[in-house]
Amino acid sequence: MSMRQTHLLTKTRKDAPADEVAKNAALLIKAGFIHKEAAGIYSYLPLGERVLTKISNIIRNEMNALGGQEVFLSAFQPAEAWQKTNRWDLPVWFKTKLVSGGELGLGWTHEEAITAIMKNHIASYKDLPKAVYQIQTKFRNEERAKSGLLRGREFMMKDLYSFHADTADLEAFHERCRDAYLSIFRQIGLGEHTYLTVASGGHFSKYSFEFQTLSKSGEDTIYLARQKKLAVNKEILSDDVLAEYGLLKNELEEQSAIEVGNIFKLGTRFSEPIGLSYKDEAGALVPVVMGSYGIGPSRLFGTIAEIYSDNSGLKWPDAVAPFAAHLVAVGGTDEVREEADRLFDALDRAGIETLYDDRQTAQTGEKFADADLIGIPFRIVVSTKSLDSGGAEIKRRTETETRVASSEETVRHILDAYHI
Repeated sequence: MSMRQTHLLTKTRKDAPADEVAKNAALLIKAGFIHKEAAGIYSYLPLGERVLTKISNIIRNEMNALGGQEVFLSAFQPAEAWQKTNRWDLPVWFKTKLVSGGELGLGWTHEEAITAIMKNHIASYKDLPKAVYQIQTKFRNEERAKSGLLRGREFMMKDLYSFHADTADLEAFHERCRDAYLSIFRQIGLGEHTYLTVASGGHFSKYSFEFQTLSKSGEDTIYLARQKKLAVNKEILSDDVLAEYGLLKNELEEQSAIEVGNIFKLGTRFSEPIGLSYKDEAGALVPVVMGSYGIGPSRLFGTIAEIYSDNSGLKWPDAVAPFAAHLVAVGGTDEVREEADRLFDALDRAGIETLYDDRQTAQTGEKFADADLIGIPFRIVVSTKSLDSGGAEIKRRTETETRVASSEETVRHILDAYHI
């Protein structure tokens, strides 16, 4: 859906809140994508909601292709299942006491919840395998909520859970999910910056895999074998790990990185205490084998803002940008406004999502500064100068050179760039 900027709810601002230290959040606040409520807690405004939805839909398409079925689980969690796994008393919870007695916690993950639900739907080996996912708000009582969208107390998470009859089937699905994650990162523009990283398996397995995006603002330290496209998290770096994955110390480079996803082989860590079992072909009762696969749309949002930005503002990759084109009318003459209106209609009819800066009170410099700050991939300028030259000036946000094109050429140029 295209939009006139005079109808847009938000405005840009010169400064971020004084207590905002994270680059990603400062830029997104100034550009009008998000609003800061408190440390680690942000509201998404119209531009931000568009980006978040596009990221989520790319993730959703890949999860559906894996055979995942989407659900939406309750954020409020009762204690019972979590007590069985000894995770109810962890300090990560936000909890509230009920007037009627007892307490509830706001879910920071959902392994226990989905395992308990699946007891109603898995009874036989014929019911397996299954994969269930959601894109939902999570709540974590983070001590270090100073990294903007990279470490929030309230954030969006895609969590996928898989259920299998044995470890061989889990292994096969785990590999498919790894490839799906790499596809997601390629599509949203982080592919060349993101590496599969061997990490601790925690209580679940010997090792797990993280997906780490190289960034100076990253809180993790990884050791990267760039040619092999594989890294090791500093927390588990050892000769044994390097030997197991065929890595050599002299090929590793130390890098700061942002963890943007992870995949775990849970085994029976949750199915056994909660009692999720199935009957095999011989009629024996066997614990279901599980996997867990997390990726944070809101953290990806912040990571893209960290990676794709400069001193002037944001530079959105095509697939997740709030709009494909930012049409800017400058000069204020009737001829300019009429041609800009016609071009806006042509772009919209062609299916090109366009933000049209039709503000008559804003100065030219202000319009250009706002366009750079918001960071939409293509900027199209209609002015007296451009009309004298034969049309509109068009340039990518990532480039410095402009070209003049007719309305038809402008529309075709953007359609070609988006392979439409």
